[in-house]
Amino acid sequence: MMKRILRNIFRPILEPLESGEVGPSYKPSHRTILNVVGVLFVFLSFLSLVALFYTGQLGALIPVIAFLGIGGVSLIAGTLGSDVAVSKMWGNK
Repeated sequence: MMKRILRNIFRPILEPLESGEVGPSYKPSHRTILNVVGVLFVFLSFLSLVALFYTGQLGALIPVIAFLGIGGVSLIAGTLGSDVAVSKMWGNK
């Protein structure tokens, strides 16, 4: 039930990723790796946020937003997305 609610909330992100077919080179381990990469990017975002507060430079906000966006999309696709979404994140080759 919670997964269904979260999928509805993140529908704008998931819909474009879930159109099409699963790529021929898709493996179930790709989902795990995508989640790990997502966590690493969110961690980088946190480190960039600490640097932002330490330096006080607003230019440090750019990596925070970029890393958080990449990490967030990776985690959403890896945890809530179908195999097609994970395959598209990896590239359908």
